[in-house]
Amino acid sequence: MNCPFTFCGFPISIFFIVVNEFCERFSYYGMRAVLVLYFKYFLQWDDDLSTTIYHTFVALCYLTPILGAIVADSWLGKFKTIVYLSIVYTLGQVVLAVSAIHDISDANRDGTPDNMTLHVALSMLGLLLIALGTGGIKPCVAAFGGDQFQDHQEKQRSTFFSIFYLSINAGSLLSTVITPILRAQECGIYTQQQCYSLAFGVPAALMVVSLIVFIIGSGMYIKTPPQGNIMVKVFRCIAFAIKNRFRHRASEFPKRTHWMDWSEEKYDKLLIAQVKMVLRVLFLYIPLPMFWALFDQQGSRWTLQATIMNGDFGILKIQPDQMQTVNPILILALVPIMDSLLYPLIAKCKINFTPLKRMTVGMLFAALAFIAAALVQIQIDQTMPKFPSSSEGQVKFININNRSLEVKAGTSDVYCVFPLSITYIELNEHICEGSKVSFCLQFMDIKAKPEQGANAIREVFGSDFCCSGSISTQFRVESAAGECVYSQDLGFGSSFTLIIPPTFAFVDNCGQSIQTVVDIKPNTIHMAWQIPQYFLMTLGEVVFSVTGLEFAYSQAPSNMKSVLQAGWLLTVAVGNIIVLIIAEAATLDDQWAEYILFASLLVVVCFIFAFMAHFYTYIDPAKIEAQFAERDPEEKEKEKRKSVEMTRKGSAEQRKEDRRNLYFSCHFESLQAYI
Repeated sequence: MNCPFTFCGFPISIFFIVVNEFCERFSYYGMRAVLVLYFKYFLQWDDDLSTTIYHTFVALCYLTPILGAIVADSWLGKFKTIVYLSIVYTLGQVVLAVSAIHDISDANRDGTPDNMTLHVALSMLGLLLIALGTGGIKPCVAAFGGDQFQDHQEKQRSTFFSIFYLSINAGSLLSTVITPILRAQECGIYTQQQCYSLAFGVPAALMVVSLIVFIIGSGMYIKTPPQGNIMVKVFRCIAFAIKNRFRHRASEFPKRTHWMDWSEEKYDKLLIAQVKMVLRVLFLYIPLPMFWALFDQQGSRWTLQATIMNGDFGILKIQPDQMQTVNPILILALVPIMDSLLYPLIAKCKINFTPLKRMTVGMLFAALAFIAAALVQIQIDQTMPKFPSSSEGQVKFININNRSLEVKAGTSDVYCVFPLSITYIELNEHICEGSKVSFCLQFMDIKAKPEQGANAIREVFGSDFCCSGSISTQFRVESAAGECVYSQDLGFGSSFTLIIPPTFAFVDNCGQSIQTVVDIKPNTIHMAWQIPQYFLMTLGEVVFSVTGLEFAYSQAPSNMKSVLQAGWLLTVAVGNIIVLIIAEAATLDDQWAEYILFASLLVVVCFIFAFMAHFYTYIDPAKIEAQFAERDPEEKEKEKRKSVEMTRKGSAEQRKEDRRNLYFSCHFESLQAYI
């Protein structure tokens, strides 16, 4: 066409929509990639609370699309809904970025916010606005892009959706690589700390760009006015059927084939048939939230798991939140392999691998992924320190004399004798922290493993020495007599006590006289061990999610595909709510046990889903709709007269029931007055 708003057969307006979606997805996934670490390390929440708030936020993001769809279709239209909710979205990102600036409440400039309540309140407000914004525009943007094409541009519309999906994955992949790098930077006015404000600020800036680009294209868009929301009509039809069935529950009323047939008095048979098709699919959705309960823990539990692993990949130091990039990378690789190679191969083997069977297999892969995560967690736990409980005690003696001693411990006349060599013997934990101590007898306790791969170094001096150095593997011991360089391999998340005895002398190989005590072992389990669980989960996602959307689309009536899309998003929200319930209710001391619990629940749900799917009959919605469209006018007129008669009869029955209710009401009031 020679239309000034087209290029190579494509509307120019779709360029603005694709850029808008790329920036918005970058903003959302970039923020979400570092969110659980922000809760843990900035707001100082524990793992359980961080996981709970994270999944509450994700659940809200998948509940609000229903609200956005209703507002767009019934009131504002898609364009205005996207603009208004994008403004709310942008404000939320800005507020979240401001909440991560530690200097705004650090009055004493010690690097710790003095008013943590302010930061928590700002972050919760920001997340609430983001959930409303991202969820509200989710069902509108893709549909709005489809509105830009004419009837003769079916091929271009199909290409657009492929490009649109690519922009989503590109935004997700780039953001999960870039924002963890930004988070690892140090920033601040008074003290330098990890820059969560920058990690949230860049997604906020991308959201501003997204909004501006979308508004710039305003004059080129085809803006369809709101035409009423089909979801509202479906809900009303279902509600009327339930109400009418309850009203005619007496035995004298003849039964009907399907309970939705009780809405025939008010609604057209075509609509009722379409609602029946939708309900059959929604019934199969009931077990699906359990899959999402496992899938979305990639951004919470699995990220927290990576914080206590070794991220040294040679020249690269991988951040824990960057491991989430494995998922989009594997998606881009596995989708074409499955579609072009595996599925055709299965078909050639004459195996009836139906969509519902694929979804069942996808759920099993997700369960296997959590079993793999549990096996990794068991190996990690073996490297974690065992701290004494509140009812236990530990004493650590550090002997800095040049002779062995003997310690007696006990009560009354019963003593246990412990030989104390020139190093130390563990009875209770007292560790010296400082740079210059003559004789240190009682020291600070080790209470936690160093976070984020940091290393704790404690020096104990038996003479007047000074130790200088930074977070490196070399330390320099200096005094007027000379200097000595000591090397120590630190690793990730280790804690060492370096003991300089009174016999220390600046001679050749002087570092050999420095005694090293390993208080906490380094993180020896490499992050690469998470790749198998990410692979299994991504394989499950490709088989389950892509197939599920394809199944819902093929089984949905032509005008109700959005209803099933909303139902699909609702299963994601419910899945995150399940995580909240299990995380709070399951009081398991070991994280690997929680992984096994989730895997076991999914396996049980998988068998339930397979049983339900066995009795499902695939249909062709187009043929069913065509049957109603081809009925002759006389039949339609007959149904119309029948509908009117049933309505009158229903009204008469309703009046009779009202009189009966009034009679009982009057007698009940008389009885009350008598009492």
